[in-house]
Amino acid sequence: MRYYRRAKNRGTEQLSWLTSKHTFSFGSYYDPNHMGISALRVINDDLVSPGAGFDTHGHRDMEIISYVLEGSIEHRDSLGNRFIIPAGEVQRMSAGTGITHSEFNHSGNESLRFLQIWIQPNVAGSQPSYEQKSIQQSDVLTPLVTPDGRDGSLSMQQDASIYRLQLAPRETFSLAKSNRPGYLHILNGGGETGQCTLSEGDGLGILDEKITIKANQPLSALWFDLPSVNHS
Repeated sequence: MRYYRRAKNRGTEQLSWLTSKHTFSFGSYYDPNHMGISALRVINDDLVSPGAGFDTHGHRDMEIISYVLEGSIEHRDSLGNRFIIPAGEVQRMSAGTGITHSEFNHSGNESLRFLQIWIQPNVAGSQPSYEQKSIQQSDVLTPLVTPDGRDGSLSMQQDASIYRLQLAPRETFSLAKSNRPGYLHILNGGGETGQCTLSEGDGLGILDEKITIKANQPLSALWFDLPSVNHS
């Protein structure tokens, strides 16, 4: 184990309409010890008030993935896309040469909570693109975003994959890496590895080792299989 990130130690941005927890350095929150792992640069846990959201702004050369935990996102972008992304769905936007978009809480009376994930692409200057999909759990580990869109997943421009891990109480799963970094982010529930306990919002990064996680309650997590490069 080489990286252990407690939820309570994450950076925080507090606005009148937004509470954002930053796993890695982002915006006004900067910590040189938490700059991301490999191509994974951002995991923001955003809680957005009813009817509020992020006004139109731009990105380029970044793979931006949203995973909705509660509520629905209302998305608009410069490609002409206008979509609603409900809880459980996954959205991927490749910014490429440049894209502008807005993300709002679609509800006027319920909060929106989602993870915003940024992964650096392995090619610059590509054409911007957009995908979203509801992906049902097909196994203990289900692919959500992969380099080639395999097994019904979304695709992205990086040799990286995002999986959803779901375990029943006392069920175990081995996270084994060989010369590639991996990162586990707990969505809800909790478990233990023998070296540490993991609860909602906690993260665990590993490299070239095998770690077995055992759920002590129903556990849902995102597992990132990342390329063997350092984008620091």
